[in-house]
Amino acid sequence: MMFNHAIMTNYKNRLRALVGGFLCAMLFGFLSSAQASTPLKLTSWNMDWLTLRPANDPALPPNVPTRTQADFAALRAYAEKLQSDLIAFEEVDGPDAARQVFPPQDYVLFFAPDPIIQQVGLAMRRDKGLTATLNPELTALNILQEGHHHPLRGGLDITIHHGDAHLRLLILHLKTGCWAQPLTSKKRACRLLYQQFHVIENWILDRQDDGIPFAILGDFNRRLTPLDPLMQTLQSDAPLTLTTAGFSSPCLGGRQFIDHIILGNQAREWLIADSLRVMVFPHTARGITLSDHCPVSVQLALP
Repeated sequence: MMFNHAIMTNYKNRLRALVGGFLCAMLFGFLSSAQASTPLKLTSWNMDWLTLRPANDPALPPNVPTRTQADFAALRAYAEKLQSDLIAFEEVDGPDAARQVFPPQDYVLFFAPDPIIQQVGLAMRRDKGLTATLNPELTALNILQEGHHHPLRGGLDITIHHGDAHLRLLILHLKTGCWAQPLTSKKRACRLLYQQFHVIENWILDRQDDGIPFAILGDFNRRLTPLDPLMQTLQSDAPLTLTTAGFSSPCLGGRQFIDHIILGNQAREWLIADSLRVMVFPHTARGITLSDHCPVSVQLALP
């Protein structure tokens, strides 16, 4: 097991190793101005078509990985080593598949109620004293596509409670295929993604009105940077912290992240400095089918 740090970049893919340890005890020296006694680890993990269906299931594309019991055991071990309190996951085929990685004795599971295989959800650890309130699904992210039978995914909207602290999460998996194109792009994938960002923008404006700390996390399928026009549009409505800004992903060979965690309202002050981490699966995992994405995590210092 190896935990690789995110790697510094100047957006020209020049990489430098991040400084700092991974252990929580070492992170207490980097608390933000909002000192806290309860660090909360928040993770996004696209699990790459995690399903129990057989390879010949007509509902699956032909290139979907077929997991063995050894694969599920390895994923479960990685999830335990991750030691995250809240794991937002994408591409999971319902609770039965999720429980193979997040055992029910350790995690409470929540799902967006989409009738699709690639669902988004949340695994919340039971031993942290957390509770959750489900908010209505952000169904507006599922942009209607005339003539297309594959729906997009809605967003899981859930509020986490720990004592008097509250953190509202929007967990999403956006349209693929528009990694860095300009807003003038006529590409179908880009048109859909731009509409989804408009939905996110409205959700952020609502959070500005209610003032609750929030995080938006998941697979954005977009190489967001502070200079990306989509990120700039969101920033024009509210101060936001793009936790992956200024870094590139060791999971993607030094390319920019497409899995992101964005913080707003007081949650920006809760971010523990230098806590961005990426779990990279080592080469010893060859022969085991894990995921084509690596878990991306930050830590928050709740009051």
